[in-house]
Amino acid sequence: MKEKLFNAGIVMCIGAMLLSCTSDDGVECAEDFTGDLSANEQKLVGEWVLSGIVAVKELDLTDDNTDNPSTDLFAQYAECKKDASYTFEEDRSYAYELGKYVEDCEYVVASTGTWELASQNLSLVSSCSLQTTTLEFNEDSSQFTFSEIYSVTEVTGTVVQTRIDFTYSLIP
Repeated sequence: MKEKLFNAGIVMCIGAMLLSCTSDDGVECAEDFTGDLSANEQKLVGEWVLSGIVAVKELDLTDDNTDNPSTDLFAQYAECKKDASYTFEEDRSYAYELGKYVEDCEYVVASTGTWELASQNLSLVSSCSLQTTTLEFNEDSSQFTFSEIYSVTEVTGTVVQTRIDFTYSLIP
């Protein structure tokens, strides 16, 4: 269960569909982003890999028969669950991939769409939906972090609500 929650959380947080758009209910699809990149947006061009997952509250997600909670969730997950990346292109297209580099991952996700960075707000259009997330960049813009509140099920079955910070690092 915790695996499904975590995977669903990552997918939702990083560009999965939030709304289903159909012509039956009158909802119009979000339009793709177009146009030249601003100077601020240039810093996002390239491939970014997941490099950290940190919770505000200590959680124990490892089934190792030891009570060892930690705020470092990245260290508690198997390689397949850490294998997430964004690629932002100059033509405003992006790809999000889970299970790109690690072989034999059971849960593989690929999502594509268009993007825009206005100030610190990253907007993604994918499969008719728009999602906006506030990013915090480090001093040299080689990493960005975003946060969400999740209800996480620990290995003991206890559900804990906490803020989780996801950090991505630019591949040079």
